[in-house]
Amino acid sequence: MHSEEAATPPPPPAVDVAQVKPEPVTLWDGFTGRVAAPESVELRPRVSGYIDKVAFEEGEWVHQGDLLFQIDARPYQAAVNAAKAELNRARSQYGLAQSEAGRAKQLLDSRAISREEYDQRESAMATAQSAVLAAEASLDSAQLNLEYTQIRSPIDGRVSRAFVTRGNLATNDQTLLTRVVSVDPVHVYFESDEQTASAALNRFNEGQMPTVKISLSGDEERFAHTAIVDFVDNQLDASTGTLQYRAVMANPDGIVRPGQFARVQMPVAELDHALLVDQQAVLTDQDRRYVYVVADDNTVSRRYIEPGQRSNGLLVVHEGLKADDRIVVNGLQKIMMPGMQVAPEQVAMRPSEREQPQVASTQ
Repeated sequence: MHSEEAATPPPPPAVDVAQVKPEPVTLWDGFTGRVAAPESVELRPRVSGYIDKVAFEEGEWVHQGDLLFQIDARPYQAAVNAAKAELNRARSQYGLAQSEAGRAKQLLDSRAISREEYDQRESAMATAQSAVLAAEASLDSAQLNLEYTQIRSPIDGRVSRAFVTRGNLATNDQTLLTRVVSVDPVHVYFESDEQTASAALNRFNEGQMPTVKISLSGDEERFAHTAIVDFVDNQLDASTGTLQYRAVMANPDGIVRPGQFARVQMPVAELDHALLVDQQAVLTDQDRRYVYVVADDNTVSRRYIEPGQRSNGLLVVHEGLKADDRIVVNGLQKIMMPGMQVAPEQVAMRPSEREQPQVASTQ
């Protein structure tokens, strides 16, 4: 009796198997990139003078037209006043020349003066008119210089620190006062290799500028941001063999800063009938990957595969499997050798869709 029990073979080990089903999937590829500001302005004064006032808090948001620096305007206000006085004088001279030219015309008609004297008065009037135009131009220039004593932000964005403080001399077109960068939206630049670029460009040529997913340093949730690709460079970089892309990302709170490192995921291909497997089911034999396939008689065999990219938590298999194959996804450690029998239990391919074991209540 004891010998008969010893001769009884153990039952086949229980394993979880899932059926391979073709699904339409979008393949994504990962890249590294940097955040950049769409607009970046270095503010330099257009007129020279001493800084009277720094009118902003360093690092704050500013709007287009906000006053940032005030240069001592008194010399330029004096120049405006002098230009106005010169214009008034020129206009007075022009008015007198007009009157004299008018009288000269009447005297010429009555032959009271010579033609030569009449021409002289006409010339004097033209000269006085030119003096008025020159004075008006001088006044416009003086008023423009006076306006330039107020350095205002040319864009909406975030301002840097003040590189020149109150009381220091700022030289026109030379002294760097501060920088302003736009931060909403921001650009994310990234590059792909030539092979990936070819696959992506085939989609772009169909007018499908893709939405990409972006992860930034400090993100609690991976790839929490989205952006739209709006630019693809017109040639590959010959030194690196890469193609540059640009994506536009909304940044209404200004949290994302230009210069930040970014990880980017971009869709590069669409597969209508992709075979997907749980990556837990894939084993490695030296440099080859394989899975255990369960036959109709519940025996297992090793099947070498060519894996591809991940999609929605599963691994795309390009070669080695066919639709409706049953593969072992759990209990692989129980398989001692190919050809042995197992007790398969059908489960879903995606781990998230499998039933969770029930925990007994203690109440």
